[in-house]
Amino acid sequence: MELVFATHNKNKFEEVKKLLPKHFSLLSLDDIRCVEDIRETATTIEGNAILKANYVKDHYGYDCFADDTGLEVDALNGEPGVYSARYAGKATNATLNMNKLLKNLEASKNRNARFKTAIALNYKGSQVLFLGVCDGEILLEKRGEKGFGYDPIFQPKGFKQSFAEMTLQQKSDIGHRGKAMRQLIEYLSE
Repeated sequence: MELVFATHNKNKFEEVKKLLPKHFSLLSLDDIRCVEDIRETATTIEGNAILKANYVKDHYGYDCFADDTGLEVDALNGEPGVYSARYAGKATNATLNMNKLLKNLEASKNRNARFKTAIALNYKGSQVLFLGVCDGEILLEKRGEKGFGYDPIFQPKGFKQSFAEMTLQQKSDIGHRGKAMRQLIEYLSE
């Protein structure tokens, strides 16, 4: 079964590819020669996933799925949310994003946060949305070398490690993307 995962992010692609059963042939945007930067202009994480999935289906004709993930911090009224990837500005990176978030939380005792992943699947003429959430807290400093994005400063509820200190399998078992992906896989297996 061939599906496009609407991403250019090689880390995310590899993480998702390892979650899919072997009978799925997963293609990235690079594999279908989609070089456009698909604009994420929606006001919600779910809306951005739908925009990306619809773009691939409408412009390339492939059955596909797209995700959007955001980190929502209670003390910051849900920020960075849909702006998680560009929290520190347009030309930003994970280090700048984490530094800004930690600075914005310096005076706050409330470190509660959640990662949310929405996956929009366009398959055989239908669209289905899947949602995965992982509750936790923002650490006072970065810990760990694995993962990507905000992983070094996010500690999932009930654990002593940051996402960046966990193996990919541990993170997938409890994480937001893994939860949404299991719903997607279950749906495709039916």
